[in-house]
Amino acid sequence: MGDRLEVFVPVQITVPWDLLDERDEAALEKLYLAARVIDRIFLEQVSAENIDLKMKLERQGDPDAMRFFRINFGPWDRLEGNEPVIGDAEKPAGANFYPADMTAAEFEDWVESHPDDKASFESWFTVIRRRDDGGLYSVPYSRQYRELLGKAAGYLREAADLVSSVTLAGFLRERADAFSSNDYFESDMAWMDVKDNVLDVTIGPYEVYEDELFNYKAAFEAFICVRDPAESRRLDDLKGRLMDMEGNLPIDDKHKNLNRGFESPISVVDEVFAGGDTKAGVQTLAFNLPNDERVREAKGSKKVMLRNICRAKFDKILEPISDRLISPGQRRHVTFEAYFNHILLHEFSHGLGPGRIVLEDGTETLVNRALRETYSAIEEAKADVVGQHNFYYLIDEEFYPHLLEKETAVTFLAGFFRSVRFGIGEAHGLANMIAFNYFREKRAYVQDASDGRWAVDFDRIRGAVEDLSHELLMLQALGDYDGSKRFIERYGKMDDVVRESISRIEDVPIDIEPRYELDERYAGVRQ
Repeated sequence: MGDRLEVFVPVQITVPWDLLDERDEAALEKLYLAARVIDRIFLEQVSAENIDLKMKLERQGDPDAMRFFRINFGPWDRLEGNEPVIGDAEKPAGANFYPADMTAAEFEDWVESHPDDKASFESWFTVIRRRDDGGLYSVPYSRQYRELLGKAAGYLREAADLVSSVTLAGFLRERADAFSSNDYFESDMAWMDVKDNVLDVTIGPYEVYEDELFNYKAAFEAFICVRDPAESRRLDDLKGRLMDMEGNLPIDDKHKNLNRGFESPISVVDEVFAGGDTKAGVQTLAFNLPNDERVREAKGSKKVMLRNICRAKFDKILEPISDRLISPGQRRHVTFEAYFNHILLHEFSHGLGPGRIVLEDGTETLVNRALRETYSAIEEAKADVVGQHNFYYLIDEEFYPHLLEKETAVTFLAGFFRSVRFGIGEAHGLANMIAFNYFREKRAYVQDASDGRWAVDFDRIRGAVEDLSHELLMLQALGDYDGSKRFIERYGKMDDVVRESISRIEDVPIDIEPRYELDERYAGVRQ
């Protein structure tokens, strides 16, 4: 187990207390406690046995086993395709969102024969359980996690009474109400309107990656952050470019989403605590929410950049990787500015492109519904590659300096080796594998036979980025599930050449392990 823990480098996550007034400092304790409740809910979402297993490990007192369990939120190694490490039980593809013995075919057959159940069964905010007679039924999150959500809601309401931002207080109260109503629309809308805040809070059920059976079910997570108002204002100019970026996508206008809202606020924050899904295994660098297409059509989406997490990963991981795997002639092009801005444009690009689509048979649906379990990898690949496409566009428009053209290309190449080490069974790693193989096929990525290092062909990379952006966007625009499966099958494989390159960086950490100051500060606070 020691080798599995060595790949994580501990990083101390401190709080910029000087940015907080007394009210926000008091509210921070309540928000921390709410996020700890989210940890508990997500443990249950991952596995029905997790709570009992956690208690067993605590009794045994094995520090390595407890650390592994804490990092992975369970007994499975998330960097190794959920390989069982503590015990030998396989992790169900549907985690604890569905009965462990339920197959995808059984779910689909049930929905087909019980059409009145379709909406609740496919809802982001329900779990599926088995009846005594063997049938299936849905349970809303508000009932499944009633006690814990009630506790979290109480903390949010207490924090709302303390925070200095009126709009943040409004969101916290709306989200507390949503925990009991199971309707997150109004609180998502309120989250989009939060402004003039120093404390930055995102909490609730969002991403669907934990549900590897269908990508239907949203996992609970929380980000408690401190916002940098000056840095966030500096990036506000990008909001005015969103319509132009949508219009510049390399697909026919009929597939573009020009009616979607483009408010798209940006927050640059330092994370001070995270809870639930977001801190399981690989640490999040940034996010683009909400995922509700109704909110995106009305208001767009919000981009939140976790600056301190980005900096830690760049310093501890990306720079050492670049020293070993990037051609010496291009190593100087790996920069934090290119890294940070690629992540920013990745998040912007999640909010661009097809969302609500019409299939060939006239059915209206959402991209994620049409692409099912392939959606996460295709969407992450789209955000990466369309993010690069947008980077080049903004350089041409002189929003970014031209020197970043080479920097973003080489930094993205170096970032591939960082991301794919998370395993290609994980959406982000698989997305990077798809892009890398595609660019190598187009000879935009080349390897020096003499030393095994990699370089970008600057004459080819922009064309390859545009071509791949088109292919990924069209898979989404057409809701092409079979085509997505073929595309992943073709480009989502790791070959021996890549494995040999990765073997050169085996002693470089794969990811960071946050050690939160708040855990120490509030260690004695009872929940």
